[in-house]
Amino acid sequence: MTTTVAYWQNMTENPYKILEHQVEFWGKTLQNMMDVQNAFLASDPSMLGSKETDTRFENRLWNTNPYFNFVKNQYLQNSDLIKSTARNIDGLPEREKKRLIYFTDQIVEMMAPTNFLGTNPDALELALDTNGQSLIDGLENLIADLEANDGELIVRLADDKAFEVGKNLGTQAGKVVYRNNLLELIQYSPKTENVFEIPLVIFPPWINKFYILDLKKQNSLISWLVSKGYSVFVVSWVNPDETYSDIGMDDYITDGYLRVIQVIKSITAKDQINALGYCIGGTALGLTLAYLNKTKDSSIRSATFFTTLTDFAQQGEFTPFLQNDFIDAIEEEVSQSGILKSFIMARTFSFLRSNDLIYSPAIKSYMMGQTPPAFDLLYWNGDGSNLPGKMAIEYLRGLCQKNSFSLGEFEVKGIPVALDNIRIPVFAIGCETDHIAAWKDSYRGVQLMGSEEKKFILAESGHIAGIINPPAKNKYGYYLNQNLTLDSESWRRKANHISGSWWPEWEKWINSYSGNQVEARKEGSTSYPPL
Repeated sequence: MTTTVAYWQNMTENPYKILEHQVEFWGKTLQNMMDVQNAFLASDPSMLGSKETDTRFENRLWNTNPYFNFVKNQYLQNSDLIKSTARNIDGLPEREKKRLIYFTDQIVEMMAPTNFLGTNPDALELALDTNGQSLIDGLENLIADLEANDGELIVRLADDKAFEVGKNLGTQAGKVVYRNNLLELIQYSPKTENVFEIPLVIFPPWINKFYILDLKKQNSLISWLVSKGYSVFVVSWVNPDETYSDIGMDDYITDGYLRVIQVIKSITAKDQINALGYCIGGTALGLTLAYLNKTKDSSIRSATFFTTLTDFAQQGEFTPFLQNDFIDAIEEEVSQSGILKSFIMARTFSFLRSNDLIYSPAIKSYMMGQTPPAFDLLYWNGDGSNLPGKMAIEYLRGLCQKNSFSLGEFEVKGIPVALDNIRIPVFAIGCETDHIAAWKDSYRGVQLMGSEEKKFILAESGHIAGIINPPAKNKYGYYLNQNLTLDSESWRRKANHISGSWWPEWEKWINSYSGNQVEARKEGSTSYPPL
């Protein structure tokens, strides 16, 4: 309603602006029609125009066939008009404008001609070449996806038959040394005669599974660390059901982080450990560190954050999903089911990159009958976990909407904590094209931490690929700038670009906090035997 009022107000106050857009639109439409007509009459495909380069329109028919060329050009022109109209409406609050732009873009992407069989030359050509078998295979893929998700249409991004956790993913040798209602703690078996005395614990996000850092052997960060002599522990979070409805962030910190810290200290007979948190696992690690500081507990020697948000002042691409109407609906959902189901989170993240994560995979699977690729990162991405209802709302309302951690108003076990309470050495990695934890927001959170020693790296690529970047591949580089007093744009502009993986840069840092070498430890202890 607010948007409609703003549009008509703009039209009333500046009708020439609207008319200008309309005249331009109809002029281009007539030109498209003339190009097609002339090409038909002359039987000369070279007379057809091409508006822009778009990976969705790589098939030659988009530029040589008058019908497809007209459909493509008209779609691109309509898209430009609709998007520019949404972006040029004046008088809207900033958040409302972001929502308008987001949902406008979603409609535009959904209506792309490539998403419909009758206007997708790739799918039509393949159907002809296979005598329709590709369409039959596509229908079977569609039915399989519906059956696998209890009637919910969730497009498979990876071949789920190509991987099995413990067989060709998550194969680094280790043993479970502790278990409670929230987690299992894995201690990995040493590969070296001696290990560093200070152990390292990794807290993955509990939205997905622990093996993100132990995929195939060649890109396993855990395997790489163990081979260098680190004693590595990893938390494997439980996938909650409706009985976990009353589990909140305090429970994750108390029965998760704080309990794990005590168990590892006992097993290794060390007073301090190093900690690493990934995504929401890093957010909760930040809360834990602030709480430990307030309670005068020095159990953590250093902290590493992978693509972690701790300051939510800028909601970025998540703006449409962090308004009251959306979270009200989430709250109603979890009040009935007790949990925020994993497919809701997966779908939300997918719509931030709908072309890459929804429409393109759907086209290949349902229209062209292709088997999803055997890609370990995408397999992990589809292996999601539910969230306890109480924790989900605390996270969305308290951290995301109210930004209470940054403001010093979020309570851990009844004690208010703030980013400034984090005082130990910190190393953080943001990812350049991360659509979940925007690097500028991650950087700003690190700036607000009270640590005297802070280091920030900007890795190329996205939320997962930017982290899973082993030195052997040297696929992506990174940016490094020691001056964290600069704003994010200045920091990026003045940073040095370094080719290759950032892993060795971080390992050199974590090494300095890992103490001397001691004889390799067996898994578990008398008090915590392997389960």
